[in-house]
Amino acid sequence: MSSQEHPEAALPSERGDTREGAVTPARADPFADPGLPPHEPRVQDIDERAAKRSERVVAFLFTVSMLATVAFIVAYVAIPVDRSVYVFPIGRISATNFTLGLTLGVALFCLGAAAIHWARTLMSDVELIDERHPVETSPEIRSKVLADFKEGAAETGLGRRTLIRKTMLGALTLIPLSGLVLLGGLSKAAPGTRLRRTAWAGGKTLINQNTLQPLRPEDIEVGSLTFAMPKGMKEEDHDFQNQIAKAAVMLVRLRPEDIKDKKELDWSADGIVAYSRICTHVGCPITLYEQQTHHVLCPCHQSTFDLSDGARVVFGPAGHALPQLRIGINKDGHLEALGDFAAPVGPSFWERG
Repeated sequence: MSSQEHPEAALPSERGDTREGAVTPARADPFADPGLPPHEPRVQDIDERAAKRSERVVAFLFTVSMLATVAFIVAYVAIPVDRSVYVFPIGRISATNFTLGLTLGVALFCLGAAAIHWARTLMSDVELIDERHPVETSPEIRSKVLADFKEGAAETGLGRRTLIRKTMLGALTLIPLSGLVLLGGLSKAAPGTRLRRTAWAGGKTLINQNTLQPLRPEDIEVGSLTFAMPKGMKEEDHDFQNQIAKAAVMLVRLRPEDIKDKKELDWSADGIVAYSRICTHVGCPITLYEQQTHHVLCPCHQSTFDLSDGARVVFGPAGHALPQLRIGINKDGHLEALGDFAAPVGPSFWERG
């Protein structure tokens, strides 16, 4: 059999010639260490004017970070929490949230950008090779690490470039104040007595929540359920949802002889009783009314209240009765509130007495 029939037989073996006396040629290491490329100096390394420009850029970024932190604190203190602002293309959002997010983001971005620019343009970029060593260090290695640290600290130029040092220390000193201000604001954010008050007050006219028209006693029939809110509230108001979540009421007309609770009868007008629509379990809106039993039902967890007996709980997880709103009839023949709710509306909270 000739080599022409099997040409591969004439090629050198890729694994080396294993015949006796044959010499296997040495192969190049495919993973040889190529070494480090030659160091190329940056323009800041050879031109002090360029280094000064980089120093001023870093100082400028640190200064902007400081100013943004101060603006964050001022915005937190000065801007009312209920103020809104229009931001294209997002729309109308909270002015406080927008300003705090913007100023804190600028402060953190400039702080990081200054550090990166400092490291990329002014700190030494020479790569050093350090051989691996056992985990347990010897005194020689410890002394070498300390010497390397001192050398690295000297190469940063922190002691020589006073402008960077001062602005960096200022930025690092001010940036934690953002967190301290937020923590200190917890006392200001406490609800205080706000959970006890609603938009109702003496003389406030009751208007139909669907038609937005003032309610008269003849508008409410026996056995019907009507939802109302204070006159003056508008859906386009920025705090409408917060206000209606506490001020929503339901009106039911009962026969006076069916009302078992004396206080409930005294606080009614022509048999019309007004109760908070907010369930005292987790705050769901009550929407169901049973005419025969005078019970109202929360659809979320089936808490049931008896409107003929002070809206006490007769079933379900609710913890206490629905607060009643004292109502009367004004000179125009409209239903009006004679004050606010006597008890806080909605679920219980830790400050509730």
